[in-house]
Amino acid sequence: MDSQQLRTTWVNEAEFFDREAERHTVEPINRLTLARYSAARPRRRFKEEFRFRILGDLRGKRVLDVGCGDGRNAVLLAKLGARVTGIDISPGAIRFAQDRAKANDVADSVNFICSPLEEANIPDGSFDVIWGDCILHHLLATLEDVLQRLSTWAKPGATMLFSEPVNFNNTLRRLRLKIPIVTEATPDERPLEPCEIRLVNQFLPDMSLRFYSLFTRVDRFLLPGFNYERASLPRRATFNALAMIDYGLLSLPLIQNMGGYAIVHGHSRQIARSALR
Repeated sequence: MDSQQLRTTWVNEAEFFDREAERHTVEPINRLTLARYSAARPRRRFKEEFRFRILGDLRGKRVLDVGCGDGRNAVLLAKLGARVTGIDISPGAIRFAQDRAKANDVADSVNFICSPLEEANIPDGSFDVIWGDCILHHLLATLEDVLQRLSTWAKPGATMLFSEPVNFNNTLRRLRLKIPIVTEATPDERPLEPCEIRLVNQFLPDMSLRFYSLFTRVDRFLLPGFNYERASLPRRATFNALAMIDYGLLSLPLIQNMGGYAIVHGHSRQIARSALR
């Protein structure tokens, strides 16, 4: 992708997420949500909680929220004691994230940067944790460059964790695409495939992969607004049961590749700035 194509992509992505930000309203984090993620041992069967189980105690740690969007994760990470830098290409999302941080009384613990990752100027070795929630699959054209930058910004041995849609089974993906569920997506995004996961592995030598979302892909129907706390008890019970089934099945080697999402995590391999193109 040449520089002009890349800049066109940046404009399109920013406009898309500016529109998305306009659809949200600022509100404090639900106390039950905060309690769920601050538990001593977050549950493995939920991909959202499993990420925090990996990170452990966040108090005093410096976290980079890559593609922070409207700041939902950045604010939650700050509530759990981290000092967070969020970076996103969308000015509208950044403004919303700043308002969300103020509404949740963590504005002093969060800093937001509006910039493409490929052009951001961040000091080397700044972060204990690099966190990305559904961001790498938007960056396929420059993925290697972005991973190099993230590794440079990480402290030696920092935890790098990404939650991403994945496609390890083309037949299953074709079947999923036939299901009449309306989803909004940017033109250049698609789930990560094995070749991209292998690229991530080059930067995380001890990479681990945990698959999710076989039956729990129906969460849009069970959880209003994807919000677990606001769902009725029967809906939560159904979702819990499906999550337990998913966790068991996707732990099996012959079935795990059927998952629609994966948590990818490991520890950074230090990259010299001279390696950046």
